[in-house]
Amino acid sequence: MTEIKVLVVDDSAFFRKMIVSMLESSMVIKVVGVATNGKEAIDKVSELMPDVITMDIEMPVMDGVTAVRRIVRDHPIPILMLSSLTREGTHQTLDALDAGASDFMLKNFKTVSDNENDFKSILIKKVTDLARRSRFINRKPNYSASLALRLSPSHLPVSGQKVRPTSLSDAATPHVKSSFTNRPFKHSARKYDLLVIGSSTGGPVALQQVLMKLPANFPCPILLAQHMPALFTTAFAERLNTICNITVKEAQSGEVLKAGVAYLAPGGRQMTLEGRQKVVRLRVSEDAMGLNYAPCVDLLFTSIAKAIPGGALGVLLTGMGSDGCEGARLMKESGSVIWSQDKESCVVYGMPQAVEKAGISSEVFDIKKMGENIAHEISA
Repeated sequence: MTEIKVLVVDDSAFFRKMIVSMLESSMVIKVVGVATNGKEAIDKVSELMPDVITMDIEMPVMDGVTAVRRIVRDHPIPILMLSSLTREGTHQTLDALDAGASDFMLKNFKTVSDNENDFKSILIKKVTDLARRSRFINRKPNYSASLALRLSPSHLPVSGQKVRPTSLSDAATPHVKSSFTNRPFKHSARKYDLLVIGSSTGGPVALQQVLMKLPANFPCPILLAQHMPALFTTAFAERLNTICNITVKEAQSGEVLKAGVAYLAPGGRQMTLEGRQKVVRLRVSEDAMGLNYAPCVDLLFTSIAKAIPGGALGVLLTGMGSDGCEGARLMKESGSVIWSQDKESCVVYGMPQAVEKAGISSEVFDIKKMGENIAHEISA
């Protein structure tokens, strides 16, 4: 692989040094520069043109969220946010993703000191995957300044007040011609009891784009499994509930599913369905199974194949790895339908690629079409 040029942005000299050391332990990564605040980062981007930027959030002079918004406006460079696991850090990270950042990972001294090798391997993996993706698309990422502006805290309504979504045509992924994804979509006239969506890297903004297209009277429940730490899913569910017509909430064990409500799997825990057909409940449990992901899309999809055979529409959105592929296969074998996001509009084409290569996905859509096609398929 061609050498990956990285710009490291952090106001902590200790953490800058540590991130640089970890990244340069990889044979394919070269740190071409460092910056101590967002303004300095903007200046160095034009000078160095890195392939990937790692960005702290809280910095003097200019914070990371503002810097992201300025950078992605002019440069198609993926940005990896390094976030603290606090409520404030959580909201700021979601703001950064809305502003155009591609992904995030947790940064705290305990994690670094106790699990340095794990932190390093995840950091290198995320940077290399984002660089590979950036070179494939050679264009701006999925997010625009207009979407970031509408979802920023200063433009959100007061708590409990819903916003009627405006058109996302200006905020969607720039269109990439594809004979498969451009063909007219015709609904199948099937009857669905459930919509379930799995996502990972790039998923938060992709989910926003999809869910904002669903009407308030959406006729079935929705289950969401997004790879995300615990505190983040609480804040993310609150944000989605504010900007979507449907109701969005973090799932609780024992809940009976209701039409028009989206249940987001809590981060760090597993969500499954229990029961059969019309009498089903959510089960949220501690991750005691040694699985790679919590929530795990495969586990959720597998439970749906058993609980609602043939009655669900399963969707795989952007994300690293292949989580969801085996569960999607079982869902399809039970008679359900699987869709996936196309390569061009994914931040990382991993999870959708797995189901497409396996011949499991029957429809592939650009993210800007996914929500309206889901609404048309299920509401029709």
